[in-house]
Amino acid sequence: MTPVLNIRSANNERQLRRIKLSMIARNPNQPRKYFEPEAITQLADSIRQYGVLNPLTVRKTGEGFELIAGERRLRAARQAGLLEVPCIVMSATEEDSSALALVENLQRRDLDFFEEAWGFKKLIDTFGLTQEEAAKKVGKTQSAIANKLRLLKLSQKNIDLIRNGGLTERHARALLRIVDENKRMQATAYIIEHELNVSKTEQYIDKLLAEPVEDKSKNVLRLIKDVRFFLNTVDKAIDVMKESGVQAKVEREDKDDGVMLRILIPNCKKQGI
Repeated sequence: MTPVLNIRSANNERQLRRIKLSMIARNPNQPRKYFEPEAITQLADSIRQYGVLNPLTVRKTGEGFELIAGERRLRAARQAGLLEVPCIVMSATEEDSSALALVENLQRRDLDFFEEAWGFKKLIDTFGLTQEEAAKKVGKTQSAIANKLRLLKLSQKNIDLIRNGGLTERHARALLRIVDENKRMQATAYIIEHELNVSKTEQYIDKLLAEPVEDKSKNVLRLIKDVRFFLNTVDKAIDVMKESGVQAKVEREDKDDGVMLRILIPNCKKQGI
């Protein structure tokens, strides 16, 4: 089988050696953002008892070494108080290091679907790759990459709600059909509250999208008609007062934010009332 990444180590071999933890820097392109503290503590307890059984993967940099794969083990080893850990040293570019970190997490199923999408986007944006090139790097199809990236069209607030509500990737894809952000947030909350599965979620969204959209232009037109009716009513009232001998008058001034009316009704004593 042809490897996804064509990476050569020094002397065409991967070097296994022990390296001080102080010399290993985290991978800035690590796609995984959340590491469960309890799981790290459990791994640290295991490392205290048995040591690091699976070597970390690193690459040489000017300042020391940069982690490629094994951040959970790195964190746990530090928590366990180790000074050095076994590592496989590879000769890899920053681009290949980023791709390897993503591949390792994908193989271990350590990422949720949003972290996968962010990982693909970071790989593409950082190294100027096309979706097809990124797909080859991580052993995926171009369409799979495109589908993941579509998830990032959701707002961060909506993403947080989907995650906290325990919804699946198929739920998220269904919600993408709703364009209006407020409606999408309301729909997400409804789906979580009523514990809708994917099938019922799609039916619910179909129903939402089938509802007639309120024509705001009609509301504006109705408002304009209401304003004209009010102004006509004022004019008629002034005419009635004049016919009754009350010399009332109205002054109208059009402003940018509306119409200003100034109505003057003479003092009753002056009118002999």
